[in-house]
Amino acid sequence: MGAREAWFVLERASGYDRAGLIPRLGDAVPARTVEFVHRMLERRRAGEPLQYVLGLWSFRRLELVVDRRVLIPRPETEMVVEVALDELRRLSGERRLLAVDLGTGSGAIAISLALEAPFARVWGTDRSEEALAVARANLSGMGAAVATRVRLSAGDWFAALPPNLRGQVDVIVANPPYVGAGEVLPAEVADWEPTDALVAGPTGLEAVAEIVAGAPRWLRRPGAMVIEIAPHQAPAAVELAEAAGFDEVAVLPDLAGRPRALVGRYGQ
Repeated sequence: MGAREAWFVLERASGYDRAGLIPRLGDAVPARTVEFVHRMLERRRAGEPLQYVLGLWSFRRLELVVDRRVLIPRPETEMVVEVALDELRRLSGERRLLAVDLGTGSGAIAISLALEAPFARVWGTDRSEEALAVARANLSGMGAAVATRVRLSAGDWFAALPPNLRGQVDVIVANPPYVGAGEVLPAEVADWEPTDALVAGPTGLEAVAEIVAGAPRWLRRPGAMVIEIAPHQAPAAVELAEAAGFDEVAVLPDLAGRPRALVGRYGQ
């Protein structure tokens, strides 16, 4: 456990903030704090991911509430957000832009876009009401300047959006399920994270294909789509985007150099 994670444990166990904790390091540790820390250690020993044990995790500029209702935010997705922000900046002008985060989960992408692109409105959708409850909790911790520009809606991909947004979306972003049903995942992932947010179907491309096919009907011209994919899916994902009519298609690498972000530009 690193220093940052240790601070999280102490804060959650003691109820102190970091500034308030330092002058009291010499105090006797309350019994309830010891019990709380022991419970957290037992959960970790049982294999529960550290992020769920702590209940908080960093994502770009955010500290997000996370639990078993949502996927754990990962560095690969932080890079996908950066690509989406680049597309928003490229399209920015005098009007306020509209971005849609499909399958928002914890709200990591949607809230990051609103925080880092103050010229944009954002919709976050998810078919899981439990995931949306986590996203709402995270959104409630943001100031009005961010929270008032994010709408969360329940439904399956584009079905969660109001019909009047058709043809009005500037950037579509998604981190959909992209694991195939037969793929073997680490136990810490397979046993704890929500399967519906991980496994798309037999091939793993089912959700990506559905989003790519529907995106042109919702995008403004010019507009862009950014989807997180598995590295081995890059060639097939490019074919899907080209078949859907995107004018420019590319796959950008993550920080480890692996193909990660499918980018399609429409109506260039």
